Amino acid sequence: MLNLKDHPLVKFGQTGVLIVNLGTPDSTSWLDIRKYLKEFLSDRRVIEVNPIIWQLILNVIILNLRPSKTAKAYKEIWLKDKNISPLLHYTQKQSEKLSNALSQENLIIDFAMRYGNPSIKSKISKLHDEGCENLIVLPLYPQYAAATTATVCDEVYRVLMKMRWQPSLKIIPHYESNPLYIEALVNSIEKKIKKIDWKPDLILASYHGIPKKYFDKGDPYHCYCHKTTRLISEKFNKIKIKTTFQSRFGPQEWLQPYTDKTLESLPKEGIKNVLAICPGFSSDCVETLEEILIQGKESFIDSGGANFDMVPCLNDNEDHISLLKSLIQNNI
Repeated sequence: MLNLKDHPLVKFGQTGVLIVNLGTPDSTSWLDIRKYLKEFLSDRRVIEVNPIIWQLILNVIILNLRPSKTAKAYKEIWLKDKNISPLLHYTQKQSEKLSNALSQENLIIDFAMRYGNPSIKSKISKLHDEGCENLIVLPLYPQYAAATTATVCDEVYRVLMKMRWQPSLKIIPHYESNPLYIEALVNSIEKKIKKIDWKPDLILASYHGIPKKYFDKGDPYHCYCHKTTRLISEKFNKIKIKTTFQSRFGPQEWLQPYTDKTLESLPKEGIKNVLAICPGFSSDCVETLEEILIQGKESFIDSGGANFDMVPCLNDNEDHISLLKSLIQNNI
């Protein structure tokens, strides 16, 4: 017979909020980059190819060649004083500021990464140990895609499937048209324009791309990106805004127009001054800081452009924290 005096103390009655971003390698070393890429590129939501064929290509070719190139890109933007990536830094700051902004009893805010560390599994386990009977997950992807939001959900479900005592679960949906989100993006554009000493001919809204076949299968991501750009343009109509897609990988067709090809062609069209913004990224990362602000700028200038700059991602700025706070409060 169970003696109640011997029953271990169990924490309960808490609600945990887990904000989740894509992920980051632990360092810029070849091995850490390879480990991160292996996890990321093994996700069947990300790469929809026959898994047997893909694992052969991935392990024999890609994971032997790509880590060096990726490591070079991360070294360009790595926060050496903190020895972490900008994505990890800003996600930590978002979690800390949300904890302060939502300082209410029985609510615990934390963060995780879909790939790399800290993992979703480790943070759900931590929240469970802290007595969280209710779990709210906020994927930090404004525009839903199967390769981003859905794979966060997949991993959360996998973790919960192995738990004896599962928390209740609520996943906050995409927020591509949320008024606070659009306002935050417009404010960030206006702040940046005040800081530069030239007038943009065009604002380039660059979103992470996905293979076109994912769109053909019914992924709504393309539509959500264009919706965000349209709503920004309705609030900020002083300068034309053009939607493009970046970060394509492999030989297949992705969503177009491509950001890199667009930047190469714009000077030939007489557009010499471009301001870029990456609305789909909630934090600055290798795709924004290296691919756009370094590579993109270099390509644009080499093609005949005069001025190029990028609006910082929303990161941990006040508008972004207010948006995330509102999303959480509406789902508690």
